[in-house]
Amino acid sequence: MTKKSSLKDELFNPKKVHLLANELKSIYPDFKQKEFESEVVSAFAKLELKARINHIAKMLKKYLPSDYETAVNIILKALPPELDPTLDDNDFGDFIYASYGEFVRLYGCNKEHLELSLEALSEITKRFSAEYAIRDFINAFPKESLEMLRRCALSENYHQRRLASEGLRPKLPWAKSLTIDYRKPLEHLELLYSDQTRYVTRSVANHLNDISKVDAPLVLETLKRWRESKKEMEFIENHALRTLVKEGDAEALSFLGYKQNPKVELKKFSISKTIVKIGEALSFELCLEAKEKTNLMVDYTIFFLTKFGRHSPKVHKLKRLTLEVGESVTLKKQHPFRANMTTRKLYQGEHRVEVQINGRVVAKATFVLK
Repeated sequence: MTKKSSLKDELFNPKKVHLLANELKSIYPDFKQKEFESEVVSAFAKLELKARINHIAKMLKKYLPSDYETAVNIILKALPPELDPTLDDNDFGDFIYASYGEFVRLYGCNKEHLELSLEALSEITKRFSAEYAIRDFINAFPKESLEMLRRCALSENYHQRRLASEGLRPKLPWAKSLTIDYRKPLEHLELLYSDQTRYVTRSVANHLNDISKVDAPLVLETLKRWRESKKEMEFIENHALRTLVKEGDAEALSFLGYKQNPKVELKKFSISKTIVKIGEALSFELCLEAKEKTNLMVDYTIFFLTKFGRHSPKVHKLKRLTLEVGESVTLKKQHPFRANMTTRKLYQGEHRVEVQINGRVVAKATFVLK
């Protein structure tokens, strides 16, 4: 049986390193390409994904000229063409170029090279996002970095515009924390929320969702103001408020058009079995009948047993719908409990499923995972 390749090997492998090295060699003839490739690749076996990025950056430092300005100019000249400007979403580029941003972060985050480094990141992000590298600069040189990101927000290149939001996210996953006030980047989002590119507006929505975890009123106030601009806001509103909605926040639900206590009757709720084996799925169904015309947001929560014997809830989306007076609907769901989940380890024992409508729990049942 063929061994399945890992993500880190798909993104960082000899072929990718060779591509990078060829581009550098074309600009810098003295580049010791074979030695660079050998030393980079030989360390991969013991390195995870982010560590490989860091390792390549350190090898760039070793094999490019020792003068930072000279080295960065070689990198900039060796950059591949910008990513396709006709696309509008999920065009992350080739991860191998993340090492360029890491090089700038490691060796150029200082007063002497600040202007060059920020300009370099604004160019590199057109090939692969510099959202992680820019955060060191934001912390060390907030004024200059925010000015640079404002220029990015006004750029014709949507990768630069996205950086102006993504790089400033207060809770960017796997990223260094920012020391600036989380409210400061809102002036950048004001320039981006009506962007025509989903790649940009998704970042804006994620940015607001981050803020909602520490300042929900500010997010709702911002969305209300943006809604008055008559721009198309449905995607941003739903995506930005997803955490508050999962928590059943009454104000967020009301803002989206969902009453806290809709007049709807639960006619039936049942689960398929009370013992579920790991590798199987829990099936459940519910029947609802509306007593008035109403918008419904139906979610369900699985309370996973942890190794400490406590329960960890995870909310999942089920259905958004509108029912007329007297209308009924039956909703069915199968939730799989896969043996080799990458995001969660499963433990045997009692679990619970709850169904909530517009943030209010209306049904629950327990089952045993074995």
